[in-house]
This record gives sequence, C-alpha cells and structure tokens, in this order.
Amino acid sequence: MSRLSRSLMTTAAGVAGLIGFAAMTDCQAATVKCGLSNGHKATGAPINIGAIVSKTGPDDFSASARSAEAYFKCVNDNGGINGRPVNYIIGDDQWNPETAAQLRAKLVDDQKVVAMVGNSSFVECAANAKGYEASNTLVIAGVGVPRECFTAKNYAPLNAGPRLSSIAAAQYIHEAYGAKTFVCVAPNIPNVGAWSCDGIETWAKANGLKSTTILVDPGSSDANSTILQAASSKPDSIILGMPKGVMLPLMVAAEQQGLIDKIKFGSAASGYSNDVPGALGAAWDGKFVVNMEFQPLDSKEADNTNWLGVMDTYASKDVPRDTFAQAGYLAARLATETLLKLDPAKIDRDSVTTALRGVTRFESDILCSTWYYGADAPRHNANNTLRTSVTSGNTWKAVAGCAKIVDPELADIRAYESKAGIVR
Repeated sequence: MSRLSRSLMTTAAGVAGLIGFAAMTDCQAATVKCGLSNGHKATGAPINIGAIVSKTGPDDFSASARSAEAYFKCVNDNGGINGRPVNYIIGDDQWNPETAAQLRAKLVDDQKVVAMVGNSSFVECAANAKGYEASNTLVIAGVGVPRECFTAKNYAPLNAGPRLSSIAAAQYIHEAYGAKTFVCVAPNIPNVGAWSCDGIETWAKANGLKSTTILVDPGSSDANSTILQAASSKPDSIILGMPKGVMLPLMVAAEQQGLIDKIKFGSAASGYSNDVPGALGAAWDGKFVVNMEFQPLDSKEADNTNWLGVMDTYASKDVPRDTFAQAGYLAARLATETLLKLDPAKIDRDSVTTALRGVTRFESDILCSTWYYGADAPRHNANNTLRTSVTSGNTWKAVAGCAKIVDPELADIRAYESKAGIVR
C-alpha cells in the first residue's frame, strides 16, 4: 500500500460508515440536533466533502475533522442534505507538505469533493492554497495554523489561530499578574512559530514590554533543554504555542526544574483540552493560563451542549473534547446549514463555493461573536474575540470573557468589519 493510500482515510459517513451505528436507536439520535433533525437516515446520492489533517507525526492533530465527522454522521441519521448523505473523506498529511499536496489532488481532482470542511494541519495551507483557488474549492477549516490559513483567498478557519491565541494568553497574564517580560516557545515550522511569536513581540513592544522567541523542532525537541533555555533570561512569563502532545513534556520539565512558582506559564488554545489539568497534576492548580478561543468545554449553553451530545453519540471516546473539536463541529454545522439551502439535485463544487462565500452571519454560543466568510474581505480571520481560562483542580476555570485581541496585523480585518457593520 502506498504512503498516499495509507494517508487517505475514507470515512463512509455517507453510506458504509453508518453501518457501525446501525444499532443506534431513533431515540438516541433525537437527543441531538443535526441538519434536518427528522430522525430519518439519508439514502440518496452521497455528497463528497473532504478534510486534510496532521494526524501521524509529532502529535495527533485530527480532533477537528473527527468532530466534524461525528456531526456529519448525525446529519446522515437525520435526513442528510435534503435526502443526500455526506460522504466525509479525511486525509492524513503526516505533517508533510508533499503528502498534503498529493491528498488535495486526490480529494479535489479524483474524489470530486464539493468543499473541504474541518481541516486542521500544520503544513497543508501553504502547500494547497493555490490549488484550492485554481480549482474553485473553498475550505471551511476547523483549525487554521500557519499564516497562509488566514491569508489565502479560498481558506476560512473557524478558529482564531495561534498568533491571536498566543497574544491573548500573554495579554491576560500581563493584565492579571503584571508580567512585563515574556518568552514565546513555538514550533520551527514555516509561518507558524515565528509568525505566532512575532505577534507577542509586536504587542509587547507597543505596550512597553519585552518578548523573545525560541523556535524548536516539534519532532525532535528536548523538553528539559528547551525549558531551561526559556527560563535562562528569567522572564516573568513563558507562553507555549506548541501542539498539546509536545507541550505537556515541557510542562513536566518546568515542574521538575522548580519553575512553577517563579514564572507564569501560558499557552495558546492548543493547551485547552479536558485531559490537560489532570495530566499536569495538583502542582499546576491555578497556575497555567490557556486561551480557549471558544466557549468553556463544559458550558451548558445550547450549542455547546449539542456539540457534546454529538460527540458522546457519534464520536469514539478517544476523540478529544477540546477547543479544536469545537471548531470542527462548527465548521461541519456551518457547511451543513449552508448546503441545506441549495437545490439537492444541483449541488456541485461551484454552487457550494458560491454559497459558502455568501455566509455573512453564522451564530453559535460557542463563538464570542458572529462568524462571517467575507466574500470581499482582504482575507479571512473572523474569529478574533476570545476567552481565557486557568487550571482549577482537574478542570478549567474561565477567568476572562470575550476580549478583542490587540494585534496590528488585524488592522485590515477590523477595517472590513467596521465597513460591513460587524460589531465586536
């Protein structure tokens, strides 16, 4: 079997994938709301939708697509897209740009997907942005990571991105604890780590503060040496912009070096997952600040409760209930509600791209504010008002509500929102 064949994981959410859920009762399906919410399985011609994730490699970064997969399964159990099931196809780029480009070609050219939904990758935005534009394929990503995810014409993520999320963590730590010097630790991946940490440096300079950057290879970094390097300048705060699987060893190293009470630690949204506080242990209680981007994971608000219900009913227990899973759910819900407005007999890539570009108001209590695509926007970064939390025992405690993130790079986005009448 070729590497590409192993990478392409066809999720038969349209037809065959439903077999695993055949025993599900209509009563179970009725506990969550998805699509038409009519309790009838879709049996028409499948609609192909794709996603590319970074699953195999330094860390498993597939929660967004796996959450979207759960939502699409729920949609298929509730009438599909006006009778047509979604055939959701997930590709694993293995953190490799060449594999990502091959997957795009296979999904777009061979599988004829009408859109890409729920993507979450450290490498695929840069590799595929031009290809998506050339084929008129629109991406409603769950999680954008590299800068290209937020500057490409046909790419619109539901999340805020590591730059804004990192700034938000630093911003809170400065306001709450008076931190004035920061060290940002992030992956040495083009337009990821340097771009994210530059956000903190730019914000810090504008506020008379100081921030420096350490970039590490997420696949071969030594946690202990990295933490010692970050602590060597005696900063007030260290902000981690690493994927969760790489971040946790850094936290363990910080504890072993006795740094917990000397330095305020923070993280971008990659650290916001239900299993993190317990994994860190009691020593970190109240001492790890993480930007959530979205609603608290245990929120009882309607849409967040529905997300959790979808996950419990349609996703396996190994799929993280984290901020990136929230993002994948939102991407799938947005795509579903948009496609339901189209004539099911005439759904194709061009009609779907046009419809998704036309999204001007997508609402959810998971979001701080209205999400929009912005067909005439200079680029796409609609999620830019964020929440923050801190470890509290084996869970999280929200400590800051929806706050506008201060980043000069958002000037064009803020100008567009002002012109379009979008209030933050």
